[in-house]
Formats: sequence, C-alpha cells, structure tokens
Amino acid sequence: MVTVMSGNRLKRQTEPSRFIRLSRRQMARRSAAGSRGVGPMVAYTVCSAFLVPLGKFRSRTRSNARAARARQVAIYLAHVGFGLSYSEAGRLFGRDRTTAAYACRLIEDRRDDPRFDASLDCLEHTLRARLCGVIGTVEA
Repeated sequence: MVTVMSGNRLKRQTEPSRFIRLSRRQMARRSAAGSRGVGPMVAYTVCSAFLVPLGKFRSRTRSNARAARARQVAIYLAHVGFGLSYSEAGRLFGRDRTTAAYACRLIEDRRDDPRFDASLDCLEHTLRARLCGVIGTVEA
C-alpha cells in the first residue's frame, strides 16, 4: 500500500513492490531478447535441414507441404526445446497460438517414427549448441 496526496485528500493505492516491477521488466526484456535470437536461429537451421527456401518458410500462406512441415517443426522446437509458450512460438513464425498448439501435437505424434525422432533430436542438439555459441550461424 502506498499513500498518495491527491489535492487535500490522502488516497491509498495498491502498487506492486519495486522488486516485482523490476523483475517483470527484466523478464519481459529477457523474453523479448531471447525470442528475437531464437526465431531466426531456429528458422535458418530448420530451413537448411528440410531444404526449404527461407522465403517459402516465412510465407503468410501455407505454401507447399514441405514448407508447412518445416514451419511446424520450427514451432515445435521453439516450444519444447526452448520453453517458449504457444503464443511466443507462434508469433516467432507468423502464426497464432492455436496453430502453434496444433503444430506441436502433429510433430509429437510423428515422434513415434524412430528416424523422425532421431532427426528432431539432432536438430534440437544443434540448436542448443548454436544457442551456447559453439557452432556459428548458417546462412540459408
């Protein structure tokens, strides 16, 4: 509670503590900075793995099946591999949260195939290594 003078009257206002305000700001900055770095890195890595041109990957429409599948894998990796919410993962690739949730369900169902599961594990390890700065960026 904070007491504020308003004219001749004292008003009580509820205000979050300074610590809570700062931590929210820091979390927002960290989240935004992390998303900005994760999005292009995931996009370039998945595009090069699926042999999809970046233009088709970033298309506002579904484009072809290969580009759509690559986009679904990218959303899945952003959500599962980096812990982004459906909203954040979808926003990185120009989709909404329901589309991101659908993409994650589809990819999770396909992980029953051992070859597909191994390729996703490889992509995830590559992305984690890039995030840590072990491997340089790849131009797609």
